[in-house]
Amino acid sequence: MKHNLKAPQRVVITGAGNISPLGDSWDEVRASFLSQKSAVRYMHEWDQYPDLRTRLGAPVENFELPKHYRAKQKRSMGRVAQMAVLATERALEQAGLLGDPIVQSGDMGVSYGSATGSSKAGMEFFKLLSGQSIEDVTTTTYIRMMSHTAAVNIGVYFGTQGRMYTTTSACTAGSQGVGYAYEAIRAGSQKAMITGGAEELCVTQAAVFDTIFAASLKNDAPETSPSPFDSKRDGLVLGEGATTLILESYDHAKARGATILAEVIGYGTNTDGGHIVRPRQATMQRVMELAMEDSGISADEIGFVSAHATATDQGDVFESHATYDVVGKKPINSIKSYTGHGLGACGSFELWSCINMMNEGWFAPTLNLSDVDERCADMDYVKGEPREINTDVFMTNNFAFGGINTSLIIRNARSL
Repeated sequence: MKHNLKAPQRVVITGAGNISPLGDSWDEVRASFLSQKSAVRYMHEWDQYPDLRTRLGAPVENFELPKHYRAKQKRSMGRVAQMAVLATERALEQAGLLGDPIVQSGDMGVSYGSATGSSKAGMEFFKLLSGQSIEDVTTTTYIRMMSHTAAVNIGVYFGTQGRMYTTTSACTAGSQGVGYAYEAIRAGSQKAMITGGAEELCVTQAAVFDTIFAASLKNDAPETSPSPFDSKRDGLVLGEGATTLILESYDHAKARGATILAEVIGYGTNTDGGHIVRPRQATMQRVMELAMEDSGISADEIGFVSAHATATDQGDVFESHATYDVVGKKPINSIKSYTGHGLGACGSFELWSCINMMNEGWFAPTLNLSDVDERCADMDYVKGEPREINTDVFMTNNFAFGGINTSLIIRNARSL
């Protein structure tokens, strides 16, 4: 029997598009990091829910699609899908692939995540259940509500005909999307992938964390929360946004003369197989080891770690020890201290931010971190001021409800 085994492909990142609470362009986001400006604010919109204790969020202000998006095209898109599609347009443009034949050839796929669809669309179904009336339900209600609405709308808007991975794994939706895209290209199944994650901020999500006592209650001082790793942290703050990355095989990118932003060299994912919301240090550690094994590099080569670090009581402690046990005392930060927790959007935004910082030779400090919790591991917590760090490789980790864990390892393009 003849086996047609393809040689593993190197996988590179050639484009990125972003919509975030800190701004859309890297210039805007960099400015916020350097000035240590948080996007968290008091959500007056939530005052109408008196039983909700948290009032903190990090919204994308004044978002709307450009005028070239026609009404018919927007009909199937809620806010989360609109942000995802616009971020993808920007990513394809930066990669030099917007309108390129490869997009619709079947050689480019989509691997994209969000924790949920648009809650506003879900409301259109509620009258059916509570009042036995279907009057609010439209032909696009489900399309806007479904958890994979971002991925599907990207595929429809740009006409992709390759693979479609729809990751809906909560806080790892974006990073799993990148991981599966990396695996598809490395295996030779696709030449390029649109990947990343998106989320829209909704009071229902805040209520989820409020009811399990995991949301920050520093309503009178929004700028002081969240505070990952800090001894006085009191929970997470939710955010929103969308970040899309274009991944390609190195051979394809090189052949067309593309500018390469970075290389994906390792990915790991696993599950805790335990409590639905309580993390397990052992499996957090194992997922980082899986990524290290996949990358073929040693811990000494990891120069920086982007932590998931949501500012919850147990999560930060377990994550810090798991990280220390794998890579040792390395520089580490939490970007969520600026943007809140973007759920499905956080993994790809943190990855994109760290690629830019790595390429410029510095990393942002964790905001609101003045007194590291003594229960956390002895990591080199970047705090106070941005720090000059010259490294060729960083690790970025995310952990989600249900015990879904991811770890990605990224190398700069200098060695290509």
